[in-house]
Amino acid sequence: RSGRSAALRARMEERLLGARVRYLNQQLYTGSSRDAAQLFRADPAAFHLYHRGFEQQVRRWPERPVQRIARRPIRISPRYPCPTPASLVVADFGCGDCTLAASVKNQVHCFDLVPLHPRVTVCDMAKVPLAAESVDVAVFCLALMGTNLQEILGEANRVLKLGGTLMVAEVASRFEDIRAFLKAMTQLGFKTVSK
Repeated sequence: RSGRSAALRARMEERLLGARVRYLNQQLYTGSSRDAAQLFRADPAAFHLYHRGFEQQVRRWPERPVQRIARRPIRISPRYPCPTPASLVVADFGCGDCTLAASVKNQVHCFDLVPLHPRVTVCDMAKVPLAAESVDVAVFCLALMGTNLQEILGEANRVLKLGGTLMVAEVASRFEDIRAFLKAMTQLGFKTVSK
């Protein structure tokens, strides 16, 4: 009997977690990056809960996008002055637990709304504390959230060196029209190398 109670309680807790994560997801997608920063500043425990739910979800996926990014050779312009891929400096926007930084030999600047790891710099993704043209690669892995995507992607463009690379891994359902998103990226100064 106590085993059944424990199992029922675990299922109910799982459902409550799922509902709270869906609610937080909705908040992140329908508000600006400033709203998200304010939300998690006011309730850091909500960020930890969100990431717990996120981790449960991605465990069911056949592959984690961040691992694919870590394994993928970075394509850069032939005119881009870079001696070796390991010397590329990376900015990870919405880094979570710094999985990318732990998976590559590059210098990685890790940014997120709440620090899940000591390497994380807490900030709004539309205003990262990096100098203009200071990184070779900018990464958004399941982190393009908020109603001010143009501002967030503009910030990535600001910190990227001329000829640098922007890597985006996102679920297709995030976009109403992928072609419109790619067109908007072109208007921000990016050139699509692969999709």
